[in-house]
Amino acid sequence: MVLLEFSMSPLDKGESVGEYVSRSLKIIDESGLDYRLNPMGTVIEGEWDDVFDIVKKCYQEMAKDCTRISTIIKVDYRKGKKGRLKSKIDSIEQKLNKKLKT
Repeated sequence: MVLLEFSMSPLDKGESVGEYVSRSLKIIDESGLDYRLNPMGTVIEGEWDDVFDIVKKCYQEMAKDCTRISTIIKVDYRKGKKGRLKSKIDSIEQKLNKKLKT
């Protein structure tokens, strides 16, 4: 399984790009894959081809009316391990014996 964190933003649409980013979140949400939105990007959990397919669909949607797009992608692969969006956080909270802000 893969955890893929990415952020994708148009560089040619000014300072506020929420309208464009929200179109990507619609694609991610409708994919059926588990994900977590954070202030700087989105983490998706799934198989390699599935998570990269989501990134491709987000790019294609943004490219419809954006002439310059910045994308940052970070990937963590671990064979056979599912549910890491939650378990990685749980592990750290257990070690610290406290709930963290997520």
